Amino acid sequence: MRAKKEHILKIVITVIMVLLGICCIYPFIFMLSSSFKPSGDVLSTPLQIIPKNFTLMNFETLFKNEFYDFFRWFGNTVVMTGLTLILKFFIITITAYGFAKIKFPGRDAIFLVLLAGLMIPSDIMIMPRYIIFKELHILNTMWSLILPAAVDVYFVFLLRQAFVAVPEALSEAARIDGCNHFTIYRRIILPLCMPQVATMLLFSFVWSWNDYMSPYLYISDINKQMISVGIKLLASGLAQDYGAQMAGATLVLVPVIIAFFLCQKYFVEGITVGAVKG
Repeated sequence: MRAKKEHILKIVITVIMVLLGICCIYPFIFMLSSSFKPSGDVLSTPLQIIPKNFTLMNFETLFKNEFYDFFRWFGNTVVMTGLTLILKFFIITITAYGFAKIKFPGRDAIFLVLLAGLMIPSDIMIMPRYIIFKELHILNTMWSLILPAAVDVYFVFLLRQAFVAVPEALSEAARIDGCNHFTIYRRIILPLCMPQVATMLLFSFVWSWNDYMSPYLYISDINKQMISVGIKLLASGLAQDYGAQMAGATLVLVPVIIAFFLCQKYFVEGITVGAVKG
């Protein structure tokens, strides 16, 4: 009797989880389906998953629009995100290594000051950043997006904790063999903490790729704009082209899905390691 109740409970939980999963994935399915519908059918038949009037016109509208250059927006976003990840990788990992493995005067005090910066709401920094970028003459350039994103105290804290967990005996053995700090950082610390580093890169990629507010605030030239704001510009005017917006959103989501699958192994491993240590 008890086994039967447990079996029924598992079935109920499975059904509930499947329903929740469908609710979570439906917006993606709606977006994908709507990208192949005529713009007028997007809102008139939102529950129709398989388009009745299948069309590729929305994608043609993206690539042949006489007012907006989707290819340029996409290229700008690729360059911006790539430079952000490269700079962020070196800045964050080297900084975290310094706080974790190098003893210098005031190290803990400086680290506490950095952590205190996490308590400052990001919205408060909009105006100061705008003024600073204007004075540095990087306003209306992608550097106004790259530099703030490349310095992230949260990931310094995350990787610092991961680096601290690496046994000091490994670093001592490497020093005895004549290795300097950079060699230890490159050959020992980074390989052992690759799950955490991959997690940082994955989240950073998603945040930079999907960032809407910063390009909207700091970039005014439409030819220098990012893809997130560009898709919104497709809605400007008297009539909104929902089909083109859905097609653009679908194309924007493809790199994110690819990045997740490429980093999935390290991402899941990082979560598992964190759970075990916790």
